[in-house]
Amino acid sequence: MLHLRSTCLLLLSLLLLAHPDSDAQGFLRVNGKQIVNEKGQNVLLRGVGLGGWMLQEGYMLRVNGEGMQHKIRSRIVELIGEDSTKAFYDAWLANHTRKVDIDSMKAWGFNSVRLPMHYNLYTLSAEQEPEPGKQTWLEKGFQMTDKLLAWCKANKIYLILDLHAAPGGQGNDLNIADRDPSKPSLWESEGNRQKTVALWRKLAERYANEPWIGGYDILNEPNWGFADLKNDKNGLKETGNQPLKQLMVDITKAIREVDNKHIIIIEGNGWGNNYNGILPPWDKNMVLSFHKYWNFNTQDAIKHILQTRDTYNVPVWLGETGENSNVWFTEAVRLLETNNIGWAWWPLKKLGNNNPMQIPSNKEYDKVLEYWAGKGPKPTAVEAWKGLMELAAATKLENTVIKRDVLDALFRQPFSRATIPFKKNVVRNEAIVKAVDYDLGSNGAAYFDTDTADYHISNGSRGGNRGRVYRNDGVDIAADPANDSYYVTNSEAGEWLQYTIDVVKAGNYHLKLNCNPAKEIAKLSVQVNGNGTKQLPVASTTGWQSLEVKDITLKKGSNSLRIYIDEGEMSIRDIQFTAVE
Repeated sequence: MLHLRSTCLLLLSLLLLAHPDSDAQGFLRVNGKQIVNEKGQNVLLRGVGLGGWMLQEGYMLRVNGEGMQHKIRSRIVELIGEDSTKAFYDAWLANHTRKVDIDSMKAWGFNSVRLPMHYNLYTLSAEQEPEPGKQTWLEKGFQMTDKLLAWCKANKIYLILDLHAAPGGQGNDLNIADRDPSKPSLWESEGNRQKTVALWRKLAERYANEPWIGGYDILNEPNWGFADLKNDKNGLKETGNQPLKQLMVDITKAIREVDNKHIIIIEGNGWGNNYNGILPPWDKNMVLSFHKYWNFNTQDAIKHILQTRDTYNVPVWLGETGENSNVWFTEAVRLLETNNIGWAWWPLKKLGNNNPMQIPSNKEYDKVLEYWAGKGPKPTAVEAWKGLMELAAATKLENTVIKRDVLDALFRQPFSRATIPFKKNVVRNEAIVKAVDYDLGSNGAAYFDTDTADYHISNGSRGGNRGRVYRNDGVDIAADPANDSYYVTNSEAGEWLQYTIDVVKAGNYHLKLNCNPAKEIAKLSVQVNGNGTKQLPVASTTGWQSLEVKDITLKKGSNSLRIYIDEGEMSIRDIQFTAVE
């Protein structure tokens, strides 16, 4: 059933969101403040990062506590043993990203992919090297990259290589680089730095003549306090950044020994945004990356990077963003593209709601999570193995839930106020429309919600869908496990929901709204096709109840119905339509 549902959603997504082929061709290069192709045409990168594939982060797997991949792996070994753990990771790497993922990304509108690489798939750690200073190369990572590149080339999608986990780890945000703090970091080991430089030379040598490699993102989100590690561990206040600049210069030199064609992308300290002491650029084919999360989508919010772009006459690229609501996504894309800034969303898929694909969990894996969180007994090895292997299988595209609302927010809504049906709500003599299946569209067009996104960096507010299930708009949605369903909840005065209804036969209909007012005083009203608003009396007691509106006239074909919350707070489960004979 899950397979059929996901496949149907995928096909519908392809129809609604397909884009024509990009005109981009040949090697990307820098031309002033633009990224251009070999024809000199401006290329606006619209991409997504494959987070969680080569490098797992705990939150993507709903793992509480220490979320570094090596810690997660150790926990798995404790449950199922070393051999079975290896089998799990082999399945994970084989299933998570395949050609069908890249094919679908192309159909949805993406023209680029950012690959977050873990160095340990390409080379041994410095501690494991049989001969210090020498590099042992592993074919696993290179072969995975070769396959991914072939899928990207087939779809005319640019592949951007991103060193996400550098040898030793590049910062004190441990999860993002799978860093083991008991060992020397990238900045505390000359061997780790030499290995990083050597890895980039090896990659550049291998892909020097590949035009569908879009660029080399040489070090993801460095976050290290070089001058004051104790008080500024993530380098947000760093003014010099000399070790970071020197390493990036060394990497650039090594790449240019074998490859003069590809763009080199650099990131500042403090998770990519602190460029103090790093600029001006030292290479003529260089792009500056910045990362943006949980702040306002205003011109002022990106002023720093725009000023840097103007000062040094160099392109900028938003190499990582996301993890928010659809409202935030739409705002961000509109802001970025208006300023000719390409983007790469994060991530493509995880066990979560706010990405293009959602990986479903399973009962046995939930037992594993409960045990790790100290909330449940230790699962048996058989239970843990079953749960983990089901999880690995669930990463396949056909087993995920395709989030049409997220894709619509990224590609259609930034420059369109039009609404489209979320589902085909057909009304014959009788029908039930789920409250959570309101139209697809931006806030104020398909629905109106007063608490729409997570802006906690800017104002401390963590808004959006409080339930974090089913859809990713500002509308709050809760799960009802007992009935395997969802309902709209925490509605506030002034908010509304719109539904496109396809009526088979014109006539009068009775409506019943299944709702639950959270307070004794609550009022709502219904409007059809922009007129004829009718207010529904709400009982003075809380609890699920049916509110009836009689003799609503519906025309044959498409009708628009809105539910307004006039006063109070309430939950709404569904709307029942019954034809008047």
